[in-house]
Amino acid sequence: MHLQLDNKGPKHEQLARSLRLAIRSGQLLSGSKLPSTRMLSENLGLSRNTVLRAYEQLRIERLGVMREGSGTYVNDVPLSQVPVAPPRRVEAQSAFAARLRDLPPITLGGGGAGLRYDLQYGAPLVNTKLVSAWSTALATAAATTSTGYPHPQGLPELREAIARFLATWRGVVANPRDIVVVSGTQQALSLSARVLLDVGAMAAMEDPCYELASHALRAHGADVVGVRTDDEGLVVDELPRQARLVHVTPSHQFPAGLTMSLRRRRQLLRFAEENSSWIFEDDYDGELSYSATPIAALRSLDTGDRVIYVGSFSKMMFPSLRLAYVVCPAGLRKDFIRAKMLEDLGCPAIEQAAMHLLFKRGAFERHLGATVLELRRRRSSLLGGLARHAAGRIEADDSQLGMHVVGWLPGFDAARVDRLVASARLRGLGLHPVHPYYRVPPPRPGLLLGFAGLFPSQIEEATRILGDCLRALP
Repeated sequence: MHLQLDNKGPKHEQLARSLRLAIRSGQLLSGSKLPSTRMLSENLGLSRNTVLRAYEQLRIERLGVMREGSGTYVNDVPLSQVPVAPPRRVEAQSAFAARLRDLPPITLGGGGAGLRYDLQYGAPLVNTKLVSAWSTALATAAATTSTGYPHPQGLPELREAIARFLATWRGVVANPRDIVVVSGTQQALSLSARVLLDVGAMAAMEDPCYELASHALRAHGADVVGVRTDDEGLVVDELPRQARLVHVTPSHQFPAGLTMSLRRRRQLLRFAEENSSWIFEDDYDGELSYSATPIAALRSLDTGDRVIYVGSFSKMMFPSLRLAYVVCPAGLRKDFIRAKMLEDLGCPAIEQAAMHLLFKRGAFERHLGATVLELRRRRSSLLGGLARHAAGRIEADDSQLGMHVVGWLPGFDAARVDRLVASARLRGLGLHPVHPYYRVPPPRPGLLLGFAGLFPSQIEEATRILGDCLRALP
């Protein structure tokens, strides 16, 4: 504990003042245990009697409480009302920091506290069997994994498992040597920007797009331009030829939910080859297909090695895992590995080893199969509930992928959507508009309806409340 005496008056009074200030300023929190008198006397070079007298003074002032056989604790007291100087405004010390300050506020959900039902996109599907399998794998990995630094590229056995998985589930033939394990899709994009883009270089993104992806590129210093999407996906004819990097979500466009047509995919690959551009393919939930004939990843068509393919375990496992992977073009492999090494020396080896064990034991693919079945059931509950309770008032896109659908609201404007969201919140339902993801506002606003985090019975009740709110809205 850091305590400083002021050399004014007897030592026990100096110590009591220092402790009093620590308690009232919040340095010592209510309920926390004070050091033993022996320890504090040795640390401060005071006699034990001096410390005892200071503690006794705290007890007299009801700032401390003695618990028999345990020691002295800070009593439940309010923080001091002593005015605290506001933080001094410091100008941005680098161009990067200045760009960060220019970005809009960044949020990662979590606004559903106190709501009975929240149709928040990104809420994970909780699987108790997965939690048990993960706990077992993690314990085994902790006991068997080397305690030294892992290779920054990722554990070889995990990269081999990822390569087999991609060939089976996404149609991507990848050499494990070209796979780099990273800490989430955001890190994959940041590394891509470092490897491919100088400050001021142009990067193109779909409109609408995932806002954190745009933030990452803008913070790097890229000139980010939005490119329109239509029913076939990104309108490739409108891509600027100066674009060095094109960020796309071709399997399940976020957030609109469209799948890029085969014609557009081939057109985009030609664009990249003709203009020496690179394509960042964010395949954030491509495994979660409800169609009898799932569409393979864009990377599976890439004969020119221009696609940087990124997949993540966040949606299939849980967001806190922070593990993803990049399939690099072979010519960029060394650049990505070195950039990853400088970033953080590599992802935690124990978590990587545990993830490999899930693959090796078949637990991950069993979980994936069960997840697709359960999400199909929840998606059907959402679409059925909307048809029963909000027919004619909301039009849902029948997306065949992922964990959300978009419900368009004919006749609405942004202000009316805000009133709907506020009304639903009063009834315990969390709704989330889709139009903030657009640079150019869509022809009509809508709602981003995530269904992974609720059981079918909860989804039914959520759609009933939504229907009631729509009917009650003037």
